[in-house]
Amino acid sequence: MNAYLAAPPGRRPTDAPPAGEAPAGAGLRLFCFHHAGAGALTFARWRRGFDPAVCVLPIRLPGRETRLREPRITDGRLLLDELDAQLGPLLEQPYALYGHSLGALVAYRFAQRVRRAGRPAPVLVGLGACPPPHLPTPLTDQCEMPDAALLAALDRYGTLPGYLFERPHWLRTLLSTMRDDLRLAASLRAVGGAAEAEQDAPLDCPVHAFAGTRDEAAPPAAVAEWRRWASGPFALHRVPGGHFFVRDTALLELLAAQLRRTGFPERASHLSETSM
Repeated sequence: MNAYLAAPPGRRPTDAPPAGEAPAGAGLRLFCFHHAGAGALTFARWRRGFDPAVCVLPIRLPGRETRLREPRITDGRLLLDELDAQLGPLLEQPYALYGHSLGALVAYRFAQRVRRAGRPAPVLVGLGACPPPHLPTPLTDQCEMPDAALLAALDRYGTLPGYLFERPHWLRTLLSTMRDDLRLAASLRAVGGAAEAEQDAPLDCPVHAFAGTRDEAAPPAAVAEWRRWASGPFALHRVPGGHFFVRDTALLELLAAQLRRTGFPERASHLSETSM
């Protein structure tokens, strides 16, 4: 059983077999990486937003949901090693990646690792609500702050769902998870650099960046800087909303449209530079 693949909450014919194994017959596999403090359930409704030929496969990192008893990973290279071992064999079939916030860093670094391993490239890499590694971020250096200060920072940048303030127990658990996820984000940002220039080269597969129009943690101007990390087709899409537009249908519609344009399994060849 593959620990990183979440069990489908609602199966369709293309989703079989169930828990923890990727289906063999889907036309395109869409691997989805969740944001900090969250889990695979972030993408529970996504299966209804795509063409039946697209198999949505949420990835669940350790230390949350059904993997709650497992230690959370804070070392980016260790996570990439595990993802390569667990997901690598599933990449012979056409696939795409989408990551939101922390998940965007995971998705991008994983795509680089895939290239390094000589595996087939994704038909598309989608990066949502996340500045690229070369830009400073308001939260990744906040993981050692006291609880009250970290909570205030998360609230200030709109990266904390409002309902959690009414559930103190959940909030304490979330803060612990957030600290480790922020450590993981910092580690993923540090992967590569001058010492690993060849491994850190920009992706040449199609890269789509998605930015919330009211996202203070990852404003559109910052998200647009991902174009430096793409040597192939690049597009920036502005999505109505704040940091959690991953929950809204506007993102699904945009991403579904771009997946259709790839004409998978062929590589995409025509992307608009920016969608308003």
